Amino acid sequence: MRFFRQEIAKGALRPGTRVPASRALAQELGLARGTVSSVYERLVAEGFLVTRHGFGTTIAGQPVEAKRHSEEKEARGRDFAGSRRALELVTTRSTATRASWPLTPGVPALDAFPFALWARLNARFHRRQSATDLAYGEALGYRPLREAIAGYVGAARGITCTADEVLVTTGTQSATFIAGLTIADPGERAWVEDPGYDGSRLALRLADLAPVPVPVDEEGLDIAEGRRRDAQARLAIVSPSHQFPTGVVMSLTRRLALIDWAQAAGAYVIEDDYDSEFRYDGEPIASLKALDGRHGRVVYVGTLSKVLAPGLRLGFLIVPDHLIDAARAVRSALDRQVSLPLQATVSEFIGNGHLGAHIRKLRQVYAERRLALLEALDRVGRGLFRVSGAATGVHMLGSLPPEVDDVAVAREAQARRIGVEPLGKYHVDPTSHRRPALLLGFANTPPALLRDAVTEVAAIVADQRASRRVRAELPS
Repeated sequence: MRFFRQEIAKGALRPGTRVPASRALAQELGLARGTVSSVYERLVAEGFLVTRHGFGTTIAGQPVEAKRHSEEKEARGRDFAGSRRALELVTTRSTATRASWPLTPGVPALDAFPFALWARLNARFHRRQSATDLAYGEALGYRPLREAIAGYVGAARGITCTADEVLVTTGTQSATFIAGLTIADPGERAWVEDPGYDGSRLALRLADLAPVPVPVDEEGLDIAEGRRRDAQARLAIVSPSHQFPTGVVMSLTRRLALIDWAQAAGAYVIEDDYDSEFRYDGEPIASLKALDGRHGRVVYVGTLSKVLAPGLRLGFLIVPDHLIDAARAVRSALDRQVSLPLQATVSEFIGNGHLGAHIRKLRQVYAERRLALLEALDRVGRGLFRVSGAATGVHMLGSLPPEVDDVAVAREAQARRIGVEPLGKYHVDPTSHRRPALLLGFANTPPALLRDAVTEVAAIVADQRASRRVRAELPS
């Protein structure tokens, strides 16, 4: 009976459709015929079925209540499929997983992950785990991990801080979201790089902050233009060591100008320092946080996901002392803490010197893969790609001839399971950019596969240029 009611109410069973004879349905279901007959009689009485002499039993028109319920449900589906904010996130963020595809940016060398060592460290924690470890922990994070992080950024990035200024998060976006909620009130404005990391923009949007797009040039974020667009913005979010996605390194002049602006405006800077460990020409560039000194205007975002594995979801904030209580309160109100076994394992991984050894290993791996990509671009992509942003990080930018559609090239490449991404995807307004280019990741791809992938992408670009040339030559 429930089946007929539901299917008729949904419109799956149309008016006038004949239902099986009671005898046939009883035999099929293994029921007594009287049981089926009584159900049919009940549905006739409720208006779901109608019996006509000579025509048997058929589906009636939808009863008034069922029809009204169906119409109301349909109207709700048209009017509400989630909040406006949720729908914006659906339309702006791809959920495709391309970690195993060659040339995918943002994916580390997962084949170089220290699986055996990691398993030993993780097992060591579980062997000594106590009942206390099952309780809620400190919202800032596991203290031994925070101490290890403070020591690491001091040695690697020249940042002077204590464990009391470190907050452990579930990755870069979580760190940015917490920083935004800590610093600014809903509706306040934030400078964002254009083009820039879409994950950071989404995090700020979730924090109800209004993005102010500021262009990026060969020196990084254009501070003067930012002042012209909104000198009183509450914060700025930048990736100065290896700007995403262009790969530009922010000049020292711009770094100092950004800190001066923040100091004068009473604003803050969120520094996303991803990939700073990997520099191939010269020494690493000083972090903004290290240059900030005693001003306390820079909130540092770091990630171990890009060094180890994205699936670990582990990042951290270094927060000026006068903001740490607010940051702790925000962290407590969200998801409270990162998994303690994960924090303990990473704590030992850093504290026992394994992170430094792993980074040294990755530098060799990435240097080899970077060179293979540059050689492939020079050999099969000469005249099609102009490379930039290759001095730091684990991806580079391949600018295309102006007549090429980078979005179409990326779409065709991804259909062939090659993970290049178009530069236009990372502009605040993807339709406004006039610089076709592809992001080419090399960290996750062995040299032989890099060469094959570049050959395929180059063929896609060449085919598109040839097709456009033919169409241009056709008579109008």
